[in-house]
Amino acid sequence: MKILIPNIRNTLFYTVFFFSTSFSISSNAQVQYQPYSYQFYQKLSDTVYSTKSNFHSSIKPYLVDAATLSIKYNSLMNYGVDTVGSHSWVHRKLFDEHLIDIKNTEYTFYADYLPDLVIGRDFTNSRTTWINTRGYQLGATIGKKFSFYSSGYENQAVFADYLDTYINQTGIVTGQAYDRKFGGSRTKDWSYVTALVSYTPNKYLNIAAGHDKNFIGDGYRSMLLSDYSSPYSFLKLTGNLGNVSYMVMWSYMQDPRSPKLSYEVGNRKKWGVFHYLDWNVTKRLSLGFFDSVIWADADDNGNKRGFDFTYGNPIIFLRPLEADNGSPDNALIGFNGKYKISDQVTAYGQFALDEFEASNFFSNNGSSRNKYGWQVGLRGADIFNIKRLNYLIEYNGAKPYTYSQEKSINNYAQQNEPLAHPWGANFNEVVGLLNYSYKRFDFSGELNYGRYGLDTDGLNWGKDVSQSYLKPARYDGPSEQFGTRGSATTVGNYIGQGLTTNMYYAEGKVAYLINPKYNLRIEFGGLYRKETNAAFSDKTTMLTIGLRSSFRNLYQDISSYKSH
Repeated sequence: MKILIPNIRNTLFYTVFFFSTSFSISSNAQVQYQPYSYQFYQKLSDTVYSTKSNFHSSIKPYLVDAATLSIKYNSLMNYGVDTVGSHSWVHRKLFDEHLIDIKNTEYTFYADYLPDLVIGRDFTNSRTTWINTRGYQLGATIGKKFSFYSSGYENQAVFADYLDTYINQTGIVTGQAYDRKFGGSRTKDWSYVTALVSYTPNKYLNIAAGHDKNFIGDGYRSMLLSDYSSPYSFLKLTGNLGNVSYMVMWSYMQDPRSPKLSYEVGNRKKWGVFHYLDWNVTKRLSLGFFDSVIWADADDNGNKRGFDFTYGNPIIFLRPLEADNGSPDNALIGFNGKYKISDQVTAYGQFALDEFEASNFFSNNGSSRNKYGWQVGLRGADIFNIKRLNYLIEYNGAKPYTYSQEKSINNYAQQNEPLAHPWGANFNEVVGLLNYSYKRFDFSGELNYGRYGLDTDGLNWGKDVSQSYLKPARYDGPSEQFGTRGSATTVGNYIGQGLTTNMYYAEGKVAYLINPKYNLRIEFGGLYRKETNAAFSDKTTMLTIGLRSSFRNLYQDISSYKSH
């Protein structure tokens, strides 16, 4: 049955207007934006994953306005603050307060200087590593409905050998921005900026526009939408009605891999739209439903398509629209779920479906047309009744060619990096995390084992999401026989194909928190990473110490991009 979609170019305007005026009950709490970081968010676990809580935990970053979350959040942000105020101005600014902090009944404003100064030693490769970052964060609220947040960083660094290889191959400093040295120097140079404007007209709706990252899920990784790739611009509407939370987001992203149409235009651009519905069936059980579509801003000949207002509809799910368009757009659907077994144990999982062919799926013959990823995990707070001892155990996997498309311009990636799991596809991973806080000391540890297949000799074995899945390594015929979308299928594609690689990763950190307002800390870390296959064996043993700040996730537990 054909689905009729109104051709109205003001769809987004009417959408925002309808949601913001449909309900008359005002928000009663001031909205506080908290940038997403696993290390900080896990400190909220005892509240977020309590069996008494009805909080929608899978949509991140959080806007801290719910009363139950605010109590926990404020206790973390104000830990150790002397309510009597007997300390000097210098002591308060160093340990307890923002550098600039203005509060009154109508508005608030704060600003901080964010240093990230680290020195380390990669003993295996005899390399001294360092990071020199100067950054800022600032935030403001006007009344109880409007808030603003921005952070920015100017960076130079020398990384461990394996990170250096990744950056030289992708051109991107992991999850942050492009390297201004373009791989021509051991020293990397880049900038990183985020900004978010948030408006909450009533307790049922939040409207946010920004340049930042988003995350959907309850685990350390996400197979649907993660915070790994560099920031992108977006407009996001989040509606809350009791047990149901619904998010729709339109985004504008880049693809440096595609051939440039002209020097003046720069990197090729692409659009994305994401829907996610989270339903708290009970206070223990939650079910989430996800879909997305990615499409090119212009084709290879420069014909401009721009924003497709077919996808402006925020209510209907996207796959029927994408099919109705008869387009080459990249559609992905998925599921997220969690069940709180107890206050100390929560089971969660995800499933992402990129493409499906029933006849080959049920025969288990390794069809390249069956592209999907999965996640199962357990997480908990206050394990063994030890306050602030939190854990997570997780298993992730994705079949070869998942998230890839005919061309990189509409694959599931932003600026050469995956929008979901950092490893792309063609992998299995087991990861365990342990976190403990005692007063101002934070202890964290990670163990990770992965098995994946690297691409070699120009062949596409399904790991790199920027390669065309219509040219799999097992196909030895002329590429023109592939014809139109989905006309070719190869079998015998299983996880680990290509250059089968095993990765072992262990990392531990001890930090002393100086100022919780912007996560200023002295941090000592140790890292061990070993990556082995038939072609090479790469090992990193490293120690670091530094003065660090900000709430960014800076992932180091990444796989190789392709064979060295």
